[in-house]
Formats: sequence, structure tokens, C-alpha cells
Amino acid sequence: MRAVSHLVTPPAPHVHARDLGSVRLLLGSVRNSLGIWPDYAFDTNFTRNTLFGVETVLVNSPEGVRHVMAANASNYVRPAMMARIMRPLLGRGLFLAEGEEWRRQRRLLSPSFTPQNVNVLLPHLVAAAGDLVGELDGQSSADLSSAYEGAALNAALRALFSMPEKSERDRIGSLVCQFVTGPGRPQIFDGFAKSETSFAFALGRRRNFQKRWFKAVGELVAARQKAPHEASSRDLLDLLLAARDTESGEPLANDEVRDQCATMIFGGYETTARLLFWASYLLTLDGEEQERVRAEVAAFFPDQVTTLSDLENWPRLRRVVLEALRLYPSVPLLVREPLEDDVILGEPVRRGVQVYIAPWVLHRHRAHWENPTAFLPDRFEGQSSPWTSGGAYLPFGAGPRICIGAVFAMAEAQIMLASVLNRFTLTLDGDKPVMPVGRLTIQPSYSPMFKLERTV
Repeated sequence: MRAVSHLVTPPAPHVHARDLGSVRLLLGSVRNSLGIWPDYAFDTNFTRNTLFGVETVLVNSPEGVRHVMAANASNYVRPAMMARIMRPLLGRGLFLAEGEEWRRQRRLLSPSFTPQNVNVLLPHLVAAAGDLVGELDGQSSADLSSAYEGAALNAALRALFSMPEKSERDRIGSLVCQFVTGPGRPQIFDGFAKSETSFAFALGRRRNFQKRWFKAVGELVAARQKAPHEASSRDLLDLLLAARDTESGEPLANDEVRDQCATMIFGGYETTARLLFWASYLLTLDGEEQERVRAEVAAFFPDQVTTLSDLENWPRLRRVVLEALRLYPSVPLLVREPLEDDVILGEPVRRGVQVYIAPWVLHRHRAHWENPTAFLPDRFEGQSSPWTSGGAYLPFGAGPRICIGAVFAMAEAQIMLASVLNRFTLTLDGDKPVMPVGRLTIQPSYSPMFKLERTV
């Protein structure tokens, strides 16, 4: 890692001197899950806690993460809380599937995300990035948080359905936004739910959303299936419809196609938009790094990208994306429950205990990272896929359930960010810090205006 004369440390929530009391911890978890951690959490490997009778453990070392997420992954499932929050958005898709059903879906879907098939989808990403730059062109400032949301949704709908129509993007984007800021926000009842249907009186808004959401996604799938489509411009729906289980030979059922599409829209939209925002924000805090990345991109223009190997022309840009994912992981907290009693790092863990793995904490752990709160992209120099080794870096999860679309997501983020930086110098309009807020993803505390100075 290159020597630095100064450290750029982005703003973050206050770290508490000791554990919060139960009520403050509960309320803080709902308001901002990033602001609940005590100082010792960033040093420890394993700790226990109890919240209103619910026992939790924080697993905070690479060895412990590998045990839960890989070595003994079959013993760990998502708790009812997670399915209760996400089912209205993701249905029975891969993200929430468990056991044999998850294995079947993974077999069916994995071929769609091979590098060869991602190469087929790259023109959709380049086109969406071109749309983004075109929309920003001529503006002296912009709300990039909103712009990236539209761009990431455009990319997701192009890649899935070859459908870039703005009216459809606006309709789907509005629904996802409604969910993330409304019924998708964790409730106090979620933490105590023993099943997805516990406290049914509190689920009305989620049920209403689910009906509207699945209707909208189902209509998108049906419209795309009826539309004329050239074989030379395949999309993800083509790949999903052609998928066959290697063991049974069966295809995905219609409702399964819909649910997988819903999962991919959210995974390719919300998380990528947040990544692009945070990467851009970090580059406004470090103008020198922004200029280095821009020089790299100027030597190989984004519209020249035709295969994944072309992205190798942007090693510095990739390191910025990786560092943004470290400081602002897509999902700040992973929760699992053991089906049977287990031992983690020599500590007994009973069946039903909630096991927390917090990428927000692990990515800032003092034993695993030099200057853990600082923005230092060069820490990833020479590392092509650091999420596949070690266990201290979890932007896409870990083990057999690692995000199936990681290669696609990284390609999308690099193409989008390169396109913006190739055209504009980014600075902030104002000096008010943007605080990260932990909910389903890590969101900005407000949407700042970015100044756009055209470079070409």
C-alpha cells in the first residue's frame, strides 16, 4: 500500500464507550443499526449479549465467519425476522430460500452468471451508463443519490428485460423506494417474531405492498415475453427461461421466474445505487485519488468495454469500488440461527440463538485492517476478488451462499462510475457531512448536491 501524507476518514456514527442499555439498543437498531456498537466490538472476536430475553452472539473473526458461513453453513438459517421483512419484496427467490430448495435454485441460476453470460449482458450496462451521463450532461450540480438510483434501475431492467422505458423504471423504482423507506424498515416486533406470521396485525403494510409489487414484476415478465426480441441481444430473462435443473431437467415455474426477477431487480438496483453513491462521495473527500482514477479511465473509455477482461484496464477504479464496499458494505448486518447446538471459536452456541455477523464492524475491525476507518483504496492492490479469501471482507456474503451476482454487480459499478468520472469532476456543494444510516442497506443521512464540472 502506497504511503499517504494524510488520511481521509469519512464521517461515521458515534462509537459508544460501552454497551447500550436494552431500550436504547432496541430503538437505535430501528433508527440506525450502525450507531449501536460499543468500542470493544471493533477489537473482539466473539461476544454474547441478551436483549429482552433473546440471546445473541457477535462472531467477529475470519475463522468464526468461515465456520458459520462455509464450514458448517448447512446448520445455519436466516431467522424469521429476515424472511418476515424481505419476503414481500423477494418472494420465494434465491436470497430467502433454504436447504434443498436453495440448492435447487442455485443449480438452476448459477449458469446465468458465469463470466461468459455476464459478457453477454455488458452492452446493457454500457447503454445504461450512457443514459446516466446523458441525463447529467449540461447540469452544473445534481443529486447523484437519485441519479444513481435511476441509472442502476435502468441497468437492472435492461439486463433483465431489455426494457429501458423510463415510465417502467419510474414505476418500479417508486415501488422499491416505498418499500425501503416504509414497510421494509425493521419494526420492534420483527426482533421478537418466532415465525414469519407472528404479530400478524403488524404485517398489513407489507402484505399490501407484496400484492402491488408482484403484480408489477409479473407484468414486466409477461410484457417482455410477448415483445419481439432479437436472439443476438440476449438478456437475463432469456437465461432464466432457458435454465434447467441439472438433476431433474425441470425449468423454473412461472412464479419462480417472477420471484427471481424481483430478487435481481432489488439486488441490482438498491445495493448498486448505494455503492455508486458512496464511492462518489469518498472521491469528493479525496480529490487526488479522484484525479488518479480519472486519468486511468481517460486512457480506456467506458464505451470500449465489451468483455469483463476490458475492466482490467481500470485497476485503480476497481480498488476504489472495493474500498467503498469495505467502508459501506451493501448489507451491514447478517443474522443466522443454528438448527442444532454448535461450537464457534471454542464457545458453545445453542440452537435458536441469534448469530450476528456484522460486515460494518468486521470491515472496521482493528486487528484485520490498517487504519480501518480511513479511505485507502490501495489496501486492495493486487487483490482481484478479496471477498473469496480470508473472511474479514464480506461485501457479498461468504461461503456457498455468496452473492451469485457479484461479478455482474462489480462490472456494473465500474462501468457506471467510470462513465461519470470520464465526463465530470465531482465536488460537494457544501461541507455538511453525509452520515451513513444502516437499514436494509447503508443509506445516506441526506442527499447532497454534487457539483459537476465537465472534463471533456
